[in-house]
Amino acid sequence: MNRFARLATRLLAAPLGLVWLEPAGENAGAVPECWPVGTRPDPAVMACCRRVAADGRTRLLSHVEDVGGAFAFAGVPLVGGSGELLGVLAVTDLDLREWTEDDARDLSDLAAACSAQMRMRTRSETVRQARAAAEGEASRVHELLNRSELLLRASEDLADTRSLDGVRQRVGDLVSGDLKPSCIDLVLLRRGMLHRVLSPVGGAPLRGTVTESFPVGSDWPVARAVRQNRVIVVDGPPEAEEARAASVPLATPAFETLGLETAACLPLRGTHGVLGALVLAWDAPYAIGTDERAVLTTLAGYTAQAVERALHLDERITVARQLQRAMLTELPAVPGLELSALYRPAAREDMVGGDWYDAYPLPLAPGVAATGALALTVGDITGHDMRAAALMGQVRSMLRQADHDHPGEGPGQALSALERACRRLNLPASGTAVHAHLAPAADGRWRLRWSNAGHPAPLVVTADGAVETLGRHDVLLHHALTPGPRTCDSRSLPPGSTLLLYTDGLVEERGEDIENNVERLSRLLAAAPADLPLKALLRSLLDGVGPRDARDDAVLFAVRVAAS
Repeated sequence: MNRFARLATRLLAAPLGLVWLEPAGENAGAVPECWPVGTRPDPAVMACCRRVAADGRTRLLSHVEDVGGAFAFAGVPLVGGSGELLGVLAVTDLDLREWTEDDARDLSDLAAACSAQMRMRTRSETVRQARAAAEGEASRVHELLNRSELLLRASEDLADTRSLDGVRQRVGDLVSGDLKPSCIDLVLLRRGMLHRVLSPVGGAPLRGTVTESFPVGSDWPVARAVRQNRVIVVDGPPEAEEARAASVPLATPAFETLGLETAACLPLRGTHGVLGALVLAWDAPYAIGTDERAVLTTLAGYTAQAVERALHLDERITVARQLQRAMLTELPAVPGLELSALYRPAAREDMVGGDWYDAYPLPLAPGVAATGALALTVGDITGHDMRAAALMGQVRSMLRQADHDHPGEGPGQALSALERACRRLNLPASGTAVHAHLAPAADGRWRLRWSNAGHPAPLVVTADGAVETLGRHDVLLHHALTPGPRTCDSRSLPPGSTLLLYTDGLVEERGEDIENNVERLSRLLAAAPADLPLKALLRSLLDGVGPRDARDDAVLFAVRVAAS
């Protein structure tokens, strides 16, 4: 019980936790965690536990005062196999706080694991009391204890999985030591079809890691387990009753030629319906009794929670990635210039960010007949989540509008207009950016004007390999700062020169000096052949400087002036 109380305090970032047990038993009272040594939980906290026990529902209280204390309380009932109340899993915080939906889900998931553990401990205790009756009974007790540990490990190990591959691997690791199946099959239901994600645990190899789909309405035992939402065990060769009724080989199409003897098809019950099934198979007859079936069902419950979480996270990541990539500009074709950009997301798949690049034609200034001027931007909105990607999209569009609303004015004025608009609209955008205007000049040259809002300094390399750092910059963009005038510098870009803009994800690496990485970037840029295509140049710079375990996304954007 202390372990579950400790897990609850860690998972919800709460200082105090306890498991309150139903007073009717001989173990009545509280099992506190993280309370001062020699003290018992405050009576006000115990009163909140009794409230949860009395009405049998979760309570999330951000401000408790009517029971003699002032604290935040979250408690979930622990329920036995027949619906009886076993106790309450609770956390408290002396600082008042608002509990989130994720807090409620996490505490409920942990309470389900705690309830399952309490049921398994009760069952194990019953078996241990009968150990004196026969030596074989002692072996059964030992086996049940192993299964109890398996479930506790499952509740802990599957709690932090983030992907279906991670779920598949964790389940394989868990069952390989205790249940020792020859193979497992993770089957997911999508649009009336069952899609298999396979993982060999040992024995005969399976054919690939992802195989073809098959209809949920088919006669395969795994399909019937999903349709009927019940455990189906297939024993023996095809002439056995289950297989004979289905007139198909064992369990799933994946096992058709593997010579397996026993399989258990366990439905994965999600919040809104069956998600699919977990199938365990053995190449020798394997007895699955009542206790074993209970263990497998509980294991399937933990797996279903992990799968549901992984699918939800994958959906969020997909939406964020699509949003972010939709904001990355299709670079325009500009006579006399070569443009190329490279975007690299963070290594962790659950991280999206606010890095962006942009290039678009500038409107004609009043009284100016010249055409071909171009706006260039590389920026980084603070954050690594969908909110950062959404803010990035708004800032990108507003900066474009600022350029079009102020034709003929410099990039500094556009950044200032962006800041004023964010302040008026109460848009909490913060980050860094380099915004530049590039216009054709005489003799094949281009005139560069830029304004830097706290961003890594752009680099310019000329045709002879000389590298210049455009180091001047102003303060970063931040919605809490009062907008002020921005400085604007200019430089002539001769034929054959290349301008490189990038975000800090290229040069920041844990344990490394960012200045050393910038210096290495400059050397690589100077050493690159002048006729190397920009796409290949950006890839070589990313490979040569970018961190291997990227914790941030990165953008590289290069513009090359055509040689004379």
